[in-house]
Amino acid sequence: MKLKVYADRMSQPSRAILIFCKVNGIEIEEIHIELSKPINPLKKVPAIVDGRFKLFESHAILIYIASAFPGVANHWYPADASRKAKIHSVLDWHHLNLRRGTAGYVLNTVLAPLLGLPLNAQAAAEAEKVLVSSLSTIENIWLKGDGPFLLGSFRPSIADLSLVCEIMQLQLLDEKDHDRIIGPYKKVQQWIESTKNATKPHFDEVHNVLYKLKARLSAQQSSKADGQIKAGIKAPIFSKM
Repeated sequence: MKLKVYADRMSQPSRAILIFCKVNGIEIEEIHIELSKPINPLKKVPAIVDGRFKLFESHAILIYIASAFPGVANHWYPADASRKAKIHSVLDWHHLNLRRGTAGYVLNTVLAPLLGLPLNAQAAAEAEKVLVSSLSTIENIWLKGDGPFLLGSFRPSIADLSLVCEIMQLQLLDEKDHDRIIGPYKKVQQWIESTKNATKPHFDEVHNVLYKLKARLSAQQSSKADGQIKAGIKAPIFSKM
């Protein structure tokens, strides 16, 4: 019986679950579910059903799949208790820091109008502080070590996949804003590329929905800018005599 994964690919945690399953050759039945129509009591995706067992919360799902399905490489969720505990520390930190900053900033600078909500400049500014602080923590603490992945590892863990999928939401920002936010963090940028390479071709395939939305938003911005330029040309010009 295939593992049922209820997911919306616009959801960062959903993407992490799907990529993890694909990379590890786990057969799944992906069931698309709108974020407004969830099956779990906390009204979130992703969620899984494995036989009679149901589970939600992405980190719990990643831990369960890595532990319950044979063939998952040890580096994703090591058997060693100390390494496992360090991964848990990153995942716990993620919820209260990177996720809060990234989701809040993208919502209040890009996504709100698409969801019928007003943009909130104050909320965006507060989220940006959390986001920048989180990126700095990843750059200077979590990526400290010899390896290219979190905790100085030479192979990715479920923490790498979860955090990188979160940061990928920043792709929806306009190019200047994206570069302003992520540009100062060179180790973070290299880590993102390392995680993409370690999970290709599945990483880009699962993120394709995000890339398509980014292209649509860019086209809208270009069209709006062109309209403003044309309006400026047509506007009457008054000069002092």
